[in-house]
Amino acid sequence: MSDREVDQQLVERAQRGDKKAFELLVSKYQRKLARLLSRFIRDATEVEDVTQEAFIKAYRALPAFRGDSAFYTWLYRIGINTAKNYLVAMGRRAPTTTDIDSEEAEGYETSDQLRDLNTPESELASRQIAETVNQTLGELPEELRTAITLREIEGLSYEDIANIMNCPIGTVRSRIFRAREAIAVKLRPMLGTRKDRRW
Repeated sequence: MSDREVDQQLVERAQRGDKKAFELLVSKYQRKLARLLSRFIRDATEVEDVTQEAFIKAYRALPAFRGDSAFYTWLYRIGINTAKNYLVAMGRRAPTTTDIDSEEAEGYETSDQLRDLNTPESELASRQIAETVNQTLGELPEELRTAITLREIEGLSYEDIANIMNCPIGTVRSRIFRAREAIAVKLRPMLGTRKDRRW
């Protein structure tokens, strides 16, 4: 049985009044949803509150869930909208962060190669790249920032992003392309990349 089918069964049980079934969905997706919302809201306590509010909204809206999309897609949409509403109510704009991790150490044959990666110069360059990416993400229009965050950070498919953002897949592709281009424009001078190449 696929993950989506398991979720659908839990949703159907919850729709019939089985609170334990909804608790299972909460425990399955609470951490994932909180991680997603932390890209918009920086304070951990606020993320926790907004995540909880999103689950409450999802629970109340559960009778209307028909299963046209995956449960987590539907939940993510509710979560993002809850975060947006929260930030508007607080008079803030959604910031986005991106952590850039170094590649897995297992991919290197010798420890010398690994050590070479962690020179002060390379760490400074990585930090500057991360800051540039974060700053650029923060400056993007909300729909571009949401699309690129869902794709690159959450790893969602274009179809899932289209469902979450309630727009056609072509629009999602366009938004992600535009977001990547905006980031590339800022990174080219740092990376010494030509204009005809993205990175």
